Amino acid sequence: MPTDLAQYIQATPLCDTHEHLRKEAEYLEAAPDILQSLFGNYMPGDLISAGAGSEAVENLLDKNNPDLRARFEAIEPAWQATKQTGYGQAVRIIARELYGLAELTAAGIEAAQAKQAELVKPGQRLYLLKEKANLDHVQTDDFCWSCLPDQSGPDFFFYDLSWAGFCGGRPDLKALAEETGFEIHNLNTLRQGMAGLFEKYGPTAIAIKAQHAYNRTLRWQKRTDREAALALAAYLHDPDDFSQADRLCLGDWCWARGVELGIEYDLPFKIHTGYYAGNNRMPVDYIRSGHLTPLLAEYLEARFVLMHIAYPYSPELIGLTKHYANVYADLCWAWSIDPYSAVDFVRRFIHAAPANKLFAFGGDTGWPGSALAYAHQARAWLTRALQAEVDDGLLNEAEAIALAGRFMRHNQYDCFRITEKRERMTNDE
Repeated sequence: MPTDLAQYIQATPLCDTHEHLRKEAEYLEAAPDILQSLFGNYMPGDLISAGAGSEAVENLLDKNNPDLRARFEAIEPAWQATKQTGYGQAVRIIARELYGLAELTAAGIEAAQAKQAELVKPGQRLYLLKEKANLDHVQTDDFCWSCLPDQSGPDFFFYDLSWAGFCGGRPDLKALAEETGFEIHNLNTLRQGMAGLFEKYGPTAIAIKAQHAYNRTLRWQKRTDREAALALAAYLHDPDDFSQADRLCLGDWCWARGVELGIEYDLPFKIHTGYYAGNNRMPVDYIRSGHLTPLLAEYLEARFVLMHIAYPYSPELIGLTKHYANVYADLCWAWSIDPYSAVDFVRRFIHAAPANKLFAFGGDTGWPGSALAYAHQARAWLTRALQAEVDDGLLNEAEAIALAGRFMRHNQYDCFRITEKRERMTNDE
């Protein structure tokens, strides 16, 4: 018999604070086949780590190849080695929930392919996320600046204003000029261009997002206008011969301006911390959330959402969230990377940091079926974490339910101003 806690977690709409979902038209046009739907998330990283060849993984995700059996069987030994990982569990949930497959076999995949056509009809994207996954809303980083209302669900789909190129120190100045009308030839026009983006998209954006930890350190330094002007001049002179020092300088300056604009427009700033997707390219010194402390202390009026529990440096993030009033921790992607560590993080967080500073879920994926699976995964492991607290006598069930409500929904509504944003989106339709 499910406990009241388990029933509450299953029934409560879950706020999804981070996805990379394709918009409706692109989803319908891309029309993934069953193998893309099953494995076109983070599973290829584990398959390659288990010994699958990169060519076999590329073929696995190539829907132009109609031979489903051959594509799957080429990676099946790696699948057998990885199906118990967090990523593997998510694939098995997709198989069960979307295709009725208890086990993945070549024959089963071939037989279930016919069901895929039903999943890529108009409106199915919203149905899978809102009705079947029971999500309250979705926040998507689609790697661009535009954050206009999504007509396929204006009060459900929200978008982050991307700041990764600016933080990385290589902003697309031509695109910025086209977007805002400011030709960038010095620091003043760059500042005007950035302000123009916020004037255009800040009112409807849900947050600012940067994943520049993939190509530079998270260490931030305060930069003067003079230093940044020299770095920008070097970038304008020759973008292909731009030193690392100049890139970091310009990136730090642009990053700070984005934080300041976020304060002005009341937008949280989301930052990728911790683990990299993919394989064989993660410099671990780049990714620690502790590198951000100069920025956190400089901008106490800002709200910083540090993503992916900074795995594998998660205890450091708990310390930051406990100490800094302007820091929130987000479990997005963490349940799939390492679900046992995510359970441990929740339990440690409860007894160290304020309960209003934690967000339970973000799928961090491109296909709605994967987001659905990751939501199932988050609910199951969050239940395990909070039930363990009850079983150990550290919480009673009513306290655990109250915390579940905070982590799944209430904290996100407060930090991201969801009620106000919904009103604005529907009024702007």
